[in-house]
Amino acid sequence: MFWTRLLSGIVLVAVAVVLLVLGGNVLAAGLGVISLIGMFELYRTVDAHKGLLGAVGYVCAAAYWLLLAFSGTPQTDTMPVIFFVAFLILLMAVYVFTFPKYQAGQVMTVFFGLVYVAVMLSYIYRTRTMDGGKLLVWLVFLSSWGCDTCAYCAGMLFGKHKMAPKLSPKKSVEGGIGGIVGAGLLGVIYGAVFQKGLGSALGSPILDCAVICMVGAVISQIGDLAASAIKRNHDVKDYGKLIPGHGGILDRFDSVIFVAPGIYYTIVLLTEGLSALQRFL
Repeated sequence: MFWTRLLSGIVLVAVAVVLLVLGGNVLAAGLGVISLIGMFELYRTVDAHKGLLGAVGYVCAAAYWLLLAFSGTPQTDTMPVIFFVAFLILLMAVYVFTFPKYQAGQVMTVFFGLVYVAVMLSYIYRTRTMDGGKLLVWLVFLSSWGCDTCAYCAGMLFGKHKMAPKLSPKKSVEGGIGGIVGAGLLGVIYGAVFQKGLGSALGSPILDCAVICMVGAVISQIGDLAASAIKRNHDVKDYGKLIPGHGGILDRFDSVIFVAPGIYYTIVLLTEGLSALQRFL
């Protein structure tokens, strides 16, 4: 089991490296495929992965990625509200004209799936297209996976107080704090190593990378627990078996999904300050 998990992990990292290095439409296409698989896994928990309802979700997710990839300025583009309104109307049309084939909960899960998986993951692509994005995008994974590793080690050594015993009995408050501190230290190292390359994008690369990674670490743990909560609500152990030893796409990317938009907006706030905050609010 260990070697299977290790080998599949190496392959996964290799694929991620290729996509992130190449960027552009290759990254968009790769993330688009990952989004569709993740949505399929989520829809399966409520038995909406097949049939017309699920198909509407997949088609709209593909349309979302096409619109984003060819928008010209994805790092500043926000998808028109009309897109999500139209998506909801399509879902409700399927719901009412096929009634009582689908339940309201299934319709809400299909809508939620587009935002939770496709939209959230799209911030990896958006970050990659930013000024300095070739280096900034790695902070998404550094903070997420770095937090996981540091939290595990800190929890094993110092863990006494349970963080969320009904969701993940092995996670501790001490481990969570260790994950945040560890991610911050990794950010310091990353900022120091790539200080010159990050200089054009960040005012103070070392300090900014530390802050970005610590924010990402906090969000990472929320994302991890959120995925666990959804699985427990539907009595699911793993979302899938696509990645041997790891489970499905959502099992491996549960924290990254949450971290990506968090990292993106933290970078925006650090680089553009008050004006960015005013636009965001």
